[in-house]
Amino acid sequence: MNRLVVLLLMLCAASTAVAADGSDGGHIQVTPERILNQTAIPVYGYKVVATYPHDTSSYTEGLQMVNGAIYEGTGLYGHSTVRRWDLKTGKVLNETTLPDIYFGEGVTVLNGTLHELTYLENTGFIYDPGTLRRRGTFHYVNQGWGLTHDGAHLIMSDGSSAIQFLDPRTHRLLRRIFVTDAVGPVGFLNELEYDRGKLYANVWQTDFIAIINPETGRITGWINLTGLNPDPQKLVYPLVLNGIAVNTETGRLLVTGKCWPHVWEIDLVPPVK
Repeated sequence: MNRLVVLLLMLCAASTAVAADGSDGGHIQVTPERILNQTAIPVYGYKVVATYPHDTSSYTEGLQMVNGAIYEGTGLYGHSTVRRWDLKTGKVLNETTLPDIYFGEGVTVLNGTLHELTYLENTGFIYDPGTLRRRGTFHYVNQGWGLTHDGAHLIMSDGSSAIQFLDPRTHRLLRRIFVTDAVGPVGFLNELEYDRGKLYANVWQTDFIAIINPETGRITGWINLTGLNPDPQKLVYPLVLNGIAVNTETGRLLVTGKCWPHVWEIDLVPPVK
């Protein structure tokens, strides 16, 4: 059994132990039934309009498109990287490997700086986005999961229902929202993307993306990506849906999963009334 498989199994066991009761410190993980059996929040389908290559060794934790290239943060101890690659060809343009003691998480580029979170190490890294050379570090008290920005703030998830807004220079917490649907808190918020006043979040271990009002925390829509997994017999937990970016050339969403073979560009399909 190779090292990557062992690491995946260890991660799977650890995550199951944490979330065996379906909660994340009091916030119940949403189920498909909770989302699909309600009418208060619209549930969008999707249509694939383009398919791009994705490295199947990439345990995707963060995704963003900047100046025509994809920035991706990948996870797992001993395998975490930050890379910049060409969307159409999949060719890696730059890559930096994290020290083995760090599990890489979300990444985002803001004001000429690439910021990256790590999972349990309470440490973030700062990079030059052109060379991916490390410039420095920053620290936070909670777990690091997803990371994006709204042009003025870093926006961070920690696996709960909380979304934190940070000063991009000092990384000081400025404010926090808590994400809810019509029932209550929605936890396990993972990879994030901000676009035109909307915050998108993968919900860990589900096929759903939440569309969130970044001012109030209220979920204003769901995206149901059921059926996108190209090999559900092989790509099983923890190789789940994770990764949201905006194609800056078309305005459409790009989505993928951990170690999945493709990135898909999608149009949203409105729910049938």
